Amino acid sequence: MTSDITVEHSEGLAVVSLNRPDKLNALTLDMRVELLDAFRDIQTDPRIRAVLLRGEGRAFCAGADISTMGKDDVWGDRARLYRAHQMILSIFNCEKPVVAAVRGPAVGIGLSMALACDVILLSETARFGQVFRKIGLAPDGGAAFFLQNLIGRQRATDLAFSARMVPADEALSLGLASQVHPDDALDRAALDYATDLAAGPTFALAGTKRLMRAAMQPSLENFLETEAIIQGQIIKSADHAEGIDAFLSKRKPVFRGA
Repeated sequence: MTSDITVEHSEGLAVVSLNRPDKLNALTLDMRVELLDAFRDIQTDPRIRAVLLRGEGRAFCAGADISTMGKDDVWGDRARLYRAHQMILSIFNCEKPVVAAVRGPAVGIGLSMALACDVILLSETARFGQVFRKIGLAPDGGAAFFLQNLIGRQRATDLAFSARMVPADEALSLGLASQVHPDDALDRAALDYATDLAAGPTFALAGTKRLMRAAMQPSLENFLETEAIIQGQIIKSADHAEGIDAFLSKRKPVFRGA
């Protein structure tokens, strides 16, 4: 692992940390591959019985590092999205319980990563956001799938259309998280929760996860196939190019519907 992703495990618990705090843990292409590899290793390691996913510093994950977006051809864009999908699936389909500890922003693909986990614990500084419209994109990383299953179509659509930030207390009331803790208490609370799961009945917890997944419709795999087709079209639009340029230039985008 590079320094941008760290994995530590002890007494049945793996702690996976996003370690790019100076960039609010914005996800690079390499980090997607490293997270995918980490969760594949966790899946097959009998010593690991639960996982804690967290971010170093004051953010969980501020979304994708968009400085490289829009520079690929169609096949490059599809490969980038495929890596993101495989990463999300590796978290979602992990047979071990996965707890997310979210401090500060969880935005875009960062929110999708948190929602792919089984249980989310927040600090009071946590903020969720589906900000894709600001860069001329539709939600990706399975966000629409997770949000609609968790909070229903109307609320999920509102969050995507408005691109507003959701504070911790609202996220809790909407059902997007299980607990909220003071900022300085989050790490201990999340570690205690995940440690308890690591000491639990592993096969029973895995069976519980499978039942929870079976109750969700449609399947995440089928949804992500549709997402890849839609995003592959949108990402070549002039509005997306404008959104990226505006973000990097720190100005308000001017979308023209093209």
